[in-house]
Amino acid sequence: MTENGDDIPEPRRVSRLADLAGGPVPVATPGAEGEPATAAAPAVPEPGSGPETGGEVAAARREFARLLGEFRRTAVLVPFDAQESLWTADFNGVRWICAFSDEAALARFAVARGEAGREWAYRTVLGARLLDVMVPMLPGPGGVALDAGSADGMLFPPVAGIVPDDVAVDLGGTGTR
Repeated sequence: MTENGDDIPEPRRVSRLADLAGGPVPVATPGAEGEPATAAAPAVPEPGSGPETGGEVAAARREFARLLGEFRRTAVLVPFDAQESLWTADFNGVRWICAFSDEAALARFAVARGEAGREWAYRTVLGARLLDVMVPMLPGPGGVALDAGSADGMLFPPVAGIVPDDVAVDLGGTGTR
């Protein structure tokens, strides 16, 4: 089926996720119902210990803009929960759509949650569609968590330049249209 130029295939089901995960699986803390498992929390930098020069800040912003652009152009896997809705997790008042870069990343997530034995239904969705269409449909502020529970994961929060302005919380949006 095609909608707004995006191919939206029927949900795929993955069963042997443990086989796809391959390699050692990091120890993770299971999340609450509907929340992803998390690896050990990264160290929080001390105030003033971040990039010290304007050049480093500008370089970090350019790198994030590059990663955001790449995410927007990339098809990612979005699993479904037991109610056949997009898999989301609530954290600090933000609802995060969980998306995965490939089946191996989804498999590692399933193994970390202790749910590798069940079938996981998912769809392939363009990153831009998640940010521009799906996030505004969430009740309240929302963003996208790419490769949740992974050391290589990334968050795309509900702020201007990432989600539509009318749902960007830094512009006074409520997260809903």
